[in-house]
Amino acid sequence: PPSPRAVGGLPFSAGAHGRCHRRQQSSRSSLARRGARGGARGGRGRPIAHARRQLSLSLPAASKERSWPSNAAVAPTLPAAMSSSLLQIFEHYQKARVQFVQSVAESATRPQNIDTMQNAGVMQLLRPLLLDNVPSIQQTAALALGRLANYSDDLAEAVVANEILPQLVYSLGEQNRFYKKAAAFVLRAVAKHSPELAQAVVDSGALEALVMCLEEFDPSVKEAAAWALGYIASHSGELAQAVVDAGAVPLLVLCIQEPEISLKRITASALNDISKHSPELAQAVVDAGAVAYLAPLIQHDDGKLKRQVCSCLAQVAKHSVDLAEVVVEAEIFPKILTCLKDVDVYVRKNAATCIREIAKHTPELAKLIVNAGGAAALVDYVRESKGNVRLPGIMALGYISAFSETLALAVIVSKGVPALKEALINEPEDHIKAATVWTLGQIGRHTPDHAKAIAEGGVLQPMVALHVQEDSSPDLRTKSKRALKAVLVKCTDGHYLSPLLKNANPKVQKYVLQQYAAILPNDAAARKAFMQTGLLQRVQEIKLSAPPKVQESIAKINAAFPAECVKFSDPAYAKELMSKLEEE
Repeated sequence: PPSPRAVGGLPFSAGAHGRCHRRQQSSRSSLARRGARGGARGGRGRPIAHARRQLSLSLPAASKERSWPSNAAVAPTLPAAMSSSLLQIFEHYQKARVQFVQSVAESATRPQNIDTMQNAGVMQLLRPLLLDNVPSIQQTAALALGRLANYSDDLAEAVVANEILPQLVYSLGEQNRFYKKAAAFVLRAVAKHSPELAQAVVDSGALEALVMCLEEFDPSVKEAAAWALGYIASHSGELAQAVVDAGAVPLLVLCIQEPEISLKRITASALNDISKHSPELAQAVVDAGAVAYLAPLIQHDDGKLKRQVCSCLAQVAKHSVDLAEVVVEAEIFPKILTCLKDVDVYVRKNAATCIREIAKHTPELAKLIVNAGGAAALVDYVRESKGNVRLPGIMALGYISAFSETLALAVIVSKGVPALKEALINEPEDHIKAATVWTLGQIGRHTPDHAKAIAEGGVLQPMVALHVQEDSSPDLRTKSKRALKAVLVKCTDGHYLSPLLKNANPKVQKYVLQQYAAILPNDAAARKAFMQTGLLQRVQEIKLSAPPKVQESIAKINAAFPAECVKFSDPAYAKELMSKLEEE
């Protein structure tokens, strides 16, 4: 037989052998491609077997006799082709998973798709994808779950029922920053709906994982974690205490010092949600040093951040005198007064709320606000605002005025009565009117001068109307009655009392007559005016159907006049005279 280096008995060099071998390989690959195309065209196809057959026919006889070179070249081709086909199957599966989660995440942004996806069992399909070996699929699946849970409490409950929360919590400590952000979004979307769902998030062990996320380097992960913690804490004092016990507050205080504006906003909101429930929780926020970092942000350029900062300071200050003094000591006055004229309506409202929560505690704090120019600023705020935005400003003026006649006078001098009258007449909501009449009562109850300022402002008659209107709420009626009584008791000017007596309503005339009974015996000018304006005659008319307590006041009024005057004003005397004339 010929040697390995000869074909047809002719020797050839190693280089020639290499060139021949390369031509054989090229021929085999070309034949394999043609065989593949032939199989694809007619379905006749076994491309690997066809290539092997064509290659065998093209080789010299000697090569056919020695199968080892042919086998050595073809044998690696078969597993390589099979491996390529298998990999394509896996690639198609991966692409299908990617397309599925992306489509679900996109469709979840449109409310009209939610019910259809829920009925198709989307939760059960997304759950295993949270453990997918492709990170992008995990992240997109978590994003889709978050959007679904964010839509309604039913879908949030489905997330809990399908035991998805433990997977998310476990992955929060193991995965990359993108997945952590998406997982925190799911926890927030579940927790926001109700205390029960928030408790389910806590029971899954999420608090520890979320607190660890606050230590991440990436600000977006901190933001997502702070947001979720805020939603959990917002529902109840118990949940807020759980957040505090998990060690979140010191890390939130560190987050408020970060340069990112969005992180500052969400952190301030989370601290607000913790502080609002009880003095103990507010004290925990204060003890962590939060107020010192929040107070300077009142002057920040970002409106949304100022909203959250003012709200958080208000929630801290509302609980006790000590906490209010901590906020004041952070030097928020007079800086916070500039927020009352901010372009953002919610900044204005939250700033007024913060001032109200400070003013209500002690005369000293109220005086501090007035000395800083707070009375005039609040009056301007009430005058320029509408609707519920007015309410904290109206109440702040009431709290300030309640403490002393000096503080009430400061509100009067700042033209507070006309601003309050406008709110009393034009605001449609009863609760705003109720707050307004309460504030007017606090202003006018101190001295006759204060009562006179209220009467001169023309608010007594609107208050009477609100008191007697059937469509007024019970709270509005009650507050109107109390405010009227407080002002009328101090009113010594008959000029302002006379309109109320002329149109006397049984519910109001008692207080007006009591005041006249106190004024007339000691004031001759008042008696003369009372007689000239026909009020004495009006009193005799009321006497005919008056209850016993009103009769007592009328008797005192009559005693202040000569008997002839009283008799002349009595309608019964007029009838008596007419009867005498008829007899004659």
